[in-house]
Amino acid sequence: MKTLVLRTPAVGPALALLAAVLLFSFTTDTFATTDNLSLVVQQSLVIGTLALGQTLVILTSGIDLANAAIAVLGTLLMAQLVLGGTSAPLALLVGIGVAVGIAAITGGVVTGISLPPFIVTLGMLTIVTAAARIYAEGQSYPVTDELLTFLGTRQYLFGQIEVTVGMGLALVMYLVAWYALTRTAWGRHVYAVGNDAEAARLSGIKVRRTVLSVYLVAGLVYGIAAWQALGRVPNADPNAFQTGNLDSITAVVLGGTSLFGGRGSVLGTLVGALIVAVLRSGLTQAGIDSLYQDVATGVLVIVAVAVDRFSRGRNQ
Repeated sequence: MKTLVLRTPAVGPALALLAAVLLFSFTTDTFATTDNLSLVVQQSLVIGTLALGQTLVILTSGIDLANAAIAVLGTLLMAQLVLGGTSAPLALLVGIGVAVGIAAITGGVVTGISLPPFIVTLGMLTIVTAAARIYAEGQSYPVTDELLTFLGTRQYLFGQIEVTVGMGLALVMYLVAWYALTRTAWGRHVYAVGNDAEAARLSGIKVRRTVLSVYLVAGLVYGIAAWQALGRVPNADPNAFQTGNLDSITAVVLGGTSLFGGRGSVLGTLVGALIVAVLRSGLTQAGIDSLYQDVATGVLVIVAVAVDRFSRGRNQ
């Protein structure tokens, strides 16, 4: 039983998260307060949701550099449509639908003509970023509609711990993704494709269909991330989340998912997103410049990938 627990993919990241929380709790006076810990979770919300979609793509041995740009475009569509008189439910559906549509195009190109996901999503990042700025005409748009900001609605557990509706939705999404990956044939196919696409094809798995379905699900997640972003900050800004794609990859890697595909878990990604938020909050309260925070995060990512590569080499 003890060996099984230690081999669970999310255990390592969870121990790292615990160590970081304890470190900053003892070295700063304000980190371990209820309000700050709640704020840390809220700050990880959008990146954590983007990282959920990113995890699905990376499990198939792909990568998505356009996820944050897709979410930003979604926020702009939702905000501008409502300001133009469109009903909020329809605007929300359009924003999420466009996110799914862009992801479908990406998945179609990756599977249809077998281009590397890195190249396809890099091109899509440029296209979507430009489209968002053209559509917004360089402006940001305040959002006051109750539906679009609904995920930012605050409640208090036990009268003290501040939580939002968006936090609850994110938890549900992670649990659904965990169930789909670990308890369904689709999940087994995702891992098989990431481990060895050719072997998966020979075993009867429809590789292209599986990869395309992953991009479609990821697009849905990015659209919901856009909704969460408006709940977190009720303002649609074309310049928001400029490093969101890299932050989401960081969360995935720190959560123990292999960049080489076929190994990892969404629960580990959830912990990885919290690690990123804890590091930034703790280092900020310790008076560390944001540039040095980026250096520390970058070093952690390189170490995590190196450890993954080393462990893969030993298992082969």
